[in-house]
Amino acid sequence: MRHGDRTKKLGRTGSHRLALVRNLVSALIQHERIRTTLPKAREAQRTAERLLRLALANTLAARRQAARVVSNRTLVKKLFDDIGPRLAGRAGGYTRLYRLGHRPGDSAEVGLLEFVVRKRPESDGEVRAKGGKRKNDKPDQGRSRLRREGQAPVT
Repeated sequence: MRHGDRTKKLGRTGSHRLALVRNLVSALIQHERIRTTLPKAREAQRTAERLLRLALANTLAARRQAARVVSNRTLVKKLFDDIGPRLAGRAGGYTRLYRLGHRPGDSAEVGLLEFVVRKRPESDGEVRAKGGKRKNDKPDQGRSRLRREGQAPVT
């Protein structure tokens, strides 16, 4: 029986893998969505879910534990003051992972990792008086919409 095989090695040494996951989670907190390969996204998702549980606790000890993973103080503040309260009503499953297909260069499977409850971008578009919708609102286009929108760079 093989013990201690919970984490994927991702073809990296332990310190490189730790730095990779920390950087992915920091990018996720900063941009609220990241586009990366599926194995990396799955590992980042595990760490992000753990950090979001800490954000819901919102104690000094939880902030210090989160600061061990996310070294940028402004990102820790955003995690606890902005993202945590948005997810307060949920018992779990704070992130979502979409499969986006294969990357053209090396055919690696790519995914989009994002928070379940995202902040609505404030738009400059005019609002109609009756319906309350912007003039250029269109129905949701699914995954093709995700590919067209600007996202964090692929790592």
